[in-house]
Order: sequence, then structure tokens, then C-alpha cells
Amino acid sequence: MTQVLGALPGHQDGPGRSHEPGGEPDGTLVARRRPVGLIARSLFQLTKPRIIELLLVTTLPTMLLARRGLPGAGLVLVTLIGGAFAAGSANTLNCYLDRDIDAVMKRTSRRPLVANGGRATIKPGEALASGIALGVASTLLLGLLANWLSAALADCAILFYVFVYTMLLKRRTASNIVIGGAAGCFPVLVGWSAVTDRVSWPAVVLFAVIFFWTPPHFWALAMKFRDDYAAANVPMLPVVATATAVARKILFYSYAMVAATLVLAPYAGWVYAACALGLGGWFLGEAHRLQGRAASGRTFAPMRLFHLSIAYLTLLFAVVAVTALLPWGNW
Repeated sequence: MTQVLGALPGHQDGPGRSHEPGGEPDGTLVARRRPVGLIARSLFQLTKPRIIELLLVTTLPTMLLARRGLPGAGLVLVTLIGGAFAAGSANTLNCYLDRDIDAVMKRTSRRPLVANGGRATIKPGEALASGIALGVASTLLLGLLANWLSAALADCAILFYVFVYTMLLKRRTASNIVIGGAAGCFPVLVGWSAVTDRVSWPAVVLFAVIFFWTPPHFWALAMKFRDDYAAANVPMLPVVATATAVARKILFYSYAMVAATLVLAPYAGWVYAACALGLGGWFLGEAHRLQGRAASGRTFAPMRLFHLSIAYLTLLFAVVAVTALLPWGNW
């Protein structure tokens, strides 16, 4: 909680540093008047909308699978908006807490809370308020219009991402993304519980799929931006381990992910199983390619796996959605 309070106006944020109203981590002040549209766009950017898109891609198919058909349009809309608010809350609070390292890393140095190369467009207090407001909105929307179980699960995702990943693990251990990445798995639980008012084993399996998918996805990105994380003293695995070791772990988690997808087959049907096998083979082929090139000392392109992982997860959940609607394809 000290870290959360540290950036409020008048609170100390480490030795010799104080954030006055409008203050930034590097001392730059947001002194000029800012158009309302600029503030709104900047707050929107802090929610990391591209990540939210991927989370929603997993939520809707899970709802279809839980219903074995189409849920009511109103429930779908409420769940997707509530889930987007929850993810936006967690991402905004993450940007608020990590603005010091975002200023160091080239990949994140243009975020609205960071003043490198100019002036930050958002004050820390505004980001904090926005993150909290989105979390409250998510809780009320899901609780009042879906059910309180889905609201509680969305809140768990926010709290886990902020307190466990961002504040506890990210700067302390190379296992940060393995454990902390669980926050990104909650949308499937939210979607399932919104439809059924409980969490059943297929939802837990989908949670496991995303849990095992996250390390290969993120470590591939971290391999590309290894120097960025090293400069910010963030011990992502590619910073503290050799490329060969990272690629080997990517391969291990890739196999675990594919195995998890097949556990769902008895429930989702043979069409899903066949597609999951094909997609899994595609993913494993690229993971083996990365591991082989890293082990032999040849040039490797981790971003190939990163981009493939996004396409893989999107296609896998598209298959979940389609097979949930098909009148045939079960065992």
C-alpha cells in the first residue's frame, strides 16, 4: 500500500522524491492546460486496449461454451463491458505503479504518464483515480446486471495483477510472469460464471490453457526487449538466463499448454479436439524452431513466436466458439 500512496500529492515516493500536484517521476510538470479530448485519449491509452481486446477474445467463446449456444445479448454486453472495465482498471493501475520503469524502457517511454522527450499528458493522481473508478464500475456493472460471483472474480483479477504481480513479483523474481500471469486467466472464469453463476471444470481448464500460454507469449517479447528490462532492473527471465535456457522453458510451457487444450476435448467435442491438435502442432513447431536456433547459437527471431502466440490463442478460442454453436461434433 505504501507504493500506492507514494505517488499521491504530498506523499514521498522514495528518498528525496516527492510528487506535488502535476509532478512526474522525472520532475517534469504538467503545467499547461490540456484539452479534455487529450486527457480522455491518454486515460484510454493507459488501459492498454490491445491487451483488453485479447482478453475479450477469450471471454465471449467461454460464454458460448458455458451456454452451449448463444447467451442473451444483454448478458454478453454487460460481461464484455464489465470485463473491459476490470482489465482497464488493472492496466491503468499497473501503469501508475510502474511509471518509473516505463520512463527507462524505450518500449514504454511514450506512455501518457511518462515525460521522457516532452511532457506527460496525465498526472499520477488522475491515473490512480481512473484506475479505481474503472474497478468500481466493473464491480457494480457485473454484480448488479450479471451476478456477484463474476464481479468478485473480476475484482480478484484486478487485485492479483496490481498487488501480486506489479507490486510483489515483477521487480523481485524471474518467475514474475509465471505466477503473475494468472491475472490474465480470470476473464474465462468471469465469462463462465456470468452465464452459469458457478465455476465448472471446463472453465478451470481454459484458465490453465491461458496460464501455460502466458510464459511463452511474454518471454518471446522479453527476449526481444531484453536490454530494456535490464536497464530498468526488472528480472524478466531473458535478463537473468541465457537465450538457450529461456527457449527451453518456452518449449516446456508450450507442451503443457497444448496438453491443457486437449483436456477440454471430452467436453468440447471431437471437432474441437482435431482443431486443437492442429493448432498445437503449429505452435510447437515454432517453439521448437526457436529452441533449436537458440541452442545452436544461430540468429533467432522471438517475435515470430510472440505474434504467432496471439494468432494461436485467437484461433483456438474461435474454435471454442464455433464448436459450442454447432449442432454436431460432440463425442
